[in-house]
Amino acid sequence: MTPVPHQTVLLEEAVHALMTNRSGTYVDCTYGRGGHSQAIVDSLDADGRLLVVDRDEAAVAHAEERFKDDDRVVIAHGSFSQLGSFLERYQIQGLDGVLMDLGVSSPQIDEAERGFSFQQSGPLDMRMNRSEGQTAAEWLADASEQEIIDVLKRYGEERFARRIAKKIVEARVDTLIDTTDKLVEIVETSIPRREKHKHPATRTFQAIRIQVNRELEELENCLTDVIELLNSGGRLVVISFHSLEDRIVKRFFRRMARGEELPSRLPIRDAEIDRHVRILGKPVKPSDKEVASNRRARSSIMRIAEKL
Repeated sequence: MTPVPHQTVLLEEAVHALMTNRSGTYVDCTYGRGGHSQAIVDSLDADGRLLVVDRDEAAVAHAEERFKDDDRVVIAHGSFSQLGSFLERYQIQGLDGVLMDLGVSSPQIDEAERGFSFQQSGPLDMRMNRSEGQTAAEWLADASEQEIIDVLKRYGEERFARRIAKKIVEARVDTLIDTTDKLVEIVETSIPRREKHKHPATRTFQAIRIQVNRELEELENCLTDVIELLNSGGRLVVISFHSLEDRIVKRFFRRMARGEELPSRLPIRDAEIDRHVRILGKPVKPSDKEVASNRRARSSIMRIAEKL
């Protein structure tokens, strides 16, 4: 399988939404291969600053090489839920913008040994940070049938979750499910009918990847922290790639924009409600032109909030 060249999704739109101060301090929470980071740096003045964060050692190494001669850029290896501790470590106070480009990067998908792709044969790893946590194979070996059902339903919205989980538990009695091929075969033989234009293992791989990396927990924790860390007028820009992520972001933005829940009959002026953010514009989706040149952009959606 020929690797798909990495193309940064919603590049111009995200950086335009994020940048309010060329001398400001920004964070790219998910470096990937640095498309957004490079565009942010290109927009900064000499006294601007960028903190780059990624869980993937390969992404961190890429960032260190790219920005080795730019003292405006600081690079941290870890998850974006650790943002507060990174700011303390590098003595960064107050942020003018935070960008979160969620999901898996093209290089991670294209490297067979990472185990993210059901279209390539490789070890069933799926960890974004390979220096910590259980692999997907280890999780499948330990999880109960009910746990597997719950994960496939919750994170994959897989309607055949029970069939797949039952087959996994039966199969692991005789062999370790330690490769992508083995998991794909189990899923394919568990599903009675296929969706048009969708590989039968899509939902299962998504669900297990989210579980192994605790992606939704990381997202929820980081969103709460970011609002506290932003300066007034600072912006949070989030690009999501599936409905579970986007739902969390949408509900969080609405809750922060609504302010504290008060009794409906309480006599209080609208201006007196303590709102934390305002939502800027409508959700942004990639243009037809971008989707035509980068199929992986087709499910992306970007939301923008500004701290009050």
